Amino acid sequence: MINRVLDHLEEWIITVLMGAATGLIFVAVVHRYATGMPIPVLQDALLRLNLGWAQELCIFMFVWMAKFGAAYGVRTGIHVGVDVLINTLKPALRSKFVIFGLLAGAFFTATVGTFGARFVWELSHTDQTSADLELPKWIVYMCVPLGSYLMCYRFLQVAWQFVRTGTLPVHDHAHVEGVEVDPTPLDELAAKAAGGPR
Repeated sequence: MINRVLDHLEEWIITVLMGAATGLIFVAVVHRYATGMPIPVLQDALLRLNLGWAQELCIFMFVWMAKFGAAYGVRTGIHVGVDVLINTLKPALRSKFVIFGLLAGAFFTATVGTFGARFVWELSHTDQTSADLELPKWIVYMCVPLGSYLMCYRFLQVAWQFVRTGTLPVHDHAHVEGVEVDPTPLDELAAKAAGGPR
């Protein structure tokens, strides 16, 4: 059960944050324009609602999405990497460099996560709050250790998979998870387009 949750943790977090941010921005924009309408009862009610904090909350949500999106990128193979030189090496040497790169990524993200956790711990003993929400700043910055440690876990997971199978995750841009396509009609369309047998 825990593995199933961890397998798609980033998607769940990103989906919830993106949906909440989209809904909040929509409500804030409608509120902004509706308060300018000269409808006495509606305008008075809307002016009493303070949505000045919405922009700040959306910024925080997008920062959290970016941190967890990086972990998603490592897991699915879409994280930025430059492997042109490494791919020209002999397979045995290439494998060593790939493992070194993955372990270096894990070390780096573990270091960032540790410094981030230390920063959050020190910040939690202050009374610093965000400007509009007055949310404790340590809550805002929790995305640094959480996202970094998850990214470290994903680097180690990919490294372990590479050691066992010799393969790295490759992102297929044409694939949509949950949608299965019958290849036969597509093959027939491709054959017709190429002028082949029908």
